[in-house]
Amino acid sequence: MNNLAQRILVAVIAIPAVVGIIWLGGWVLAATLALLGVLGAREVYDFGRRQGIEPLDRTGWLAAAGIPLLAYWAKGSEIHWAEPALYVGALWLMFTLVVAMARREPTGRPLTSVSVTVFGALYAAGLLTFLIAIRHGSEATVRPSAYVLLSLFPLVITWICDTAAMAVGSGVGGPKLAPVLSPKKTHAGAVGGTLGGIITALALGKFVLNRYGWNFSTGQLFLFGLVISVVGQIGDVAESLFKREAGLKDSSTLIPGHGGVLDRLDSLYFVIPSAAGLYRLFGVI
Repeated sequence: MNNLAQRILVAVIAIPAVVGIIWLGGWVLAATLALLGVLGAREVYDFGRRQGIEPLDRTGWLAAAGIPLLAYWAKGSEIHWAEPALYVGALWLMFTLVVAMARREPTGRPLTSVSVTVFGALYAAGLLTFLIAIRHGSEATVRPSAYVLLSLFPLVITWICDTAAMAVGSGVGGPKLAPVLSPKKTHAGAVGGTLGGIITALALGKFVLNRYGWNFSTGQLFLFGLVISVVGQIGDVAESLFKREAGLKDSSTLIPGHGGVLDRLDSLYFVIPSAAGLYRLFGVI
């Protein structure tokens, strides 16, 4: 099976799965994010290991799995449940330092080991966890469909932006956007992707979201499309920074035709928390 066929097959399976998981929400969504967090953290730790850094793998995987689960648990009561979740986070950090003392001598680069361990968990799991805040917003229990659409909105914009950037970049060419980190990306592609994202936000916001009880203004939709398109492309290049440092083309070979978890979610690590922040600014979550 060639690369294109593999990519199409994965997309045919993944797209309905994503919609279904977001529709179900709750512990299903939290568990899925926990799994993605562990797989993503594993790839980050592999980057470090290629450079002689030995992360505390199992300690990091524990946090990567726990962050989404604790986040959903904390959503149950902002007054009572969120505070214990914060204490659990503090306990994990202290536990990480204890493990480092037991397993890393001063010559074993303990500071670097702990730093990569913590970063891997926060990057791969913490940033994705903002999807729980979107899906389970203030009125999600009485308007589930509206919040499912709100959750899918930035994902669709990101996909259209990525597709438009690839099409325009390939068709127009021109100066490279980041020749060292991502040699295929061009300035024309970045502009084309951003325009595609803005148009998608305006169209879907007006004809889909606003028909499901939301009341986004044209200015809000324009800003949302602009921010999501820009940060998504930055997130893509940011992940390439780590791969180039480690001397890799893909973060792993886990997903046929697509590379690793980080390769598929690189844009979303920036997009999802940005979307949650904008939604909060607009007063919808």
